[in-house]
Amino acid sequence: MLWPPENDADYLDDDDAEEMYLDEDYPDEDYEDEEYADRDYPDEDYEDEEYADGAYPDEDYPDEAYPAEDYKPAKKRRKKKRFHPGRLLLLLLLLAAAAAGFWVFTVNTVYDRMHYDPIESVQYASMETEGVTNILLIGNDSRENGDDGRSDAMLLVSVNNRTKKIHMTSFLRDMYVEIPGHKNNRLNEAYSFGGPELLMETIRLNFGVEVNRYMLVNFQAFAHLVDAAGGVDLELTNGEVIYVNGYLAEYNALENRPAGTDYLDETLSGMIHLNGPQALAYCRNRYIGTDFARTGRQRKVLSALVEKAPAILAGHFMELIRDLPADLTTNLTKEECMRLSLMAPAAVVYGIEQESIPIQGSYADARIRDMAVLEVDFEQNRQFLRESIYGDGE
Repeated sequence: MLWPPENDADYLDDDDAEEMYLDEDYPDEDYEDEEYADRDYPDEDYEDEEYADGAYPDEDYPDEAYPAEDYKPAKKRRKKKRFHPGRLLLLLLLLAAAAAGFWVFTVNTVYDRMHYDPIESVQYASMETEGVTNILLIGNDSRENGDDGRSDAMLLVSVNNRTKKIHMTSFLRDMYVEIPGHKNNRLNEAYSFGGPELLMETIRLNFGVEVNRYMLVNFQAFAHLVDAAGGVDLELTNGEVIYVNGYLAEYNALENRPAGTDYLDETLSGMIHLNGPQALAYCRNRYIGTDFARTGRQRKVLSALVEKAPAILAGHFMELIRDLPADLTTNLTKEECMRLSLMAPAAVVYGIEQESIPIQGSYADARIRDMAVLEVDFEQNRQFLRESIYGDGE
């Protein structure tokens, strides 16, 4: 018969439908398919041999003794991130580049605030000779913001990278020396005759020290520099305190500051914090002790500034840059200042030694052409400088 039927007559009634299915086609209750004959079907008491006696893993099948509320499913193991050395190297390179960029910016900012005054005769001379960098710090006693006047202070800063030492050598102003192109005179007259160039030439001629770089600091610049560093802590006698106020009177008048500004309590003595003008007044004192004592005070202030450098750079760096005096003059190029700045981290841990020329036992007081001067044994002082600055014999 065709399906679907073409007409209603082809549909079977219920009786016909029953006849089409034989009883034999229906399995009885005991029927077992041959395909599943003799198979062992698990009954209710079935136990797998692997987990006989209820030995199920605790993490998957907690038993009755394990409180359900305390049961915690095993944590998913996180996939550990692999260490990539390349990423660390890239980070270090980026940090180094940022630090270098900031350092270059800082040096450029500081240098642009100074006045560059080249000296043709030593323009192409090396800043470093025999492993030593010599820079002459000149304190100008000009009462105005110019470069006139004598050199009130002459301090040679020598950095020896071989011996790991920084030498601060004061040259006393009253030494009777040979000045090229002029009559013999006091050392500080060389600056008034020919500025930094003639002063450096005079030191080379008389003491055998190769120096061709300088930094000129006048009264205002020195006071500003100490203030930029946050002042210095020094031990003063009561007599030195009194003279600090005396020199402040002159400084206040020159700077149009009210009388009595920055005066110290004249009963004080011992460790005292000095600001810029007070430190300047302390350095200028020539009435307590000889000129040796005065130059010693100058070195004490400079040493205090050097010792404060790490703390200043770490905590007050931007303030230092902002307050740095703009009235410093030098013949150091920007590239040389960059080289010096790169030496600074190592130089911070160098030992600092202080000397004064002439050394003890190498001079005598004299009066020449109605001038009170010091007659010097130059050979003895040359030998001392070779041994101390250049480390000859070490």
